[in-house]
Amino acid sequence: MPPRRHQPNAVTLPPFDDESGTLNAVVETIAGSRNKFAYDEKLGLFRLKGVLPAGASFPFDFGFVPSTKGEDGDPLDVLVLMDEPAFAGCLVPARLLGVITAEQREKDGTVEQNDRLIAVASDSHTHEGVRTLADLSPQLLDEIEHFFVSYNKIRGKSFTPTGRKGPRKARKLIEKATLHRRAKRAR
Repeated sequence: MPPRRHQPNAVTLPPFDDESGTLNAVVETIAGSRNKFAYDEKLGLFRLKGVLPAGASFPFDFGFVPSTKGEDGDPLDVLVLMDEPAFAGCLVPARLLGVITAEQREKDGTVEQNDRLIAVASDSHTHEGVRTLADLSPQLLDEIEHFFVSYNKIRGKSFTPTGRKGPRKARKLIEKATLHRRAKRAR
């Protein structure tokens, strides 16, 4: 019997597709949802992490980039602009637009970098011409930042956007987070 080949999963999948070069984005929480889901690596399931108050919901699909580990110890976050919501666990091939850089103050007072990658689904019709954050309206970017500020405030944290960078900077952050994850796993 031939040896079993390791199959990638939501955590071990490479951050970029080898053939197309598109970003692999795994959706945790869909657009319009008040429920916040998070992938539980140990269980291999999506777990309810919290519920937003009435009137608040995720503006777009939200998830993570596999095989990455950010400064906060979690995979890098990604907000994916799509024509319609997907579902928790859906792998969305996406085009990286950029990153909203941010500092997050935890309840205990510690401050860490917790950037938000912004991408658009590769097959999006609504956003097919969008290639960078600069192609989005400033109003939409302000609203996205406001969502993350409000979301964290509700959770007793503060989220302070510090900049908006393009796809090159976002890709470098992913490459750094991929190396960080490999180094953590090697220990």
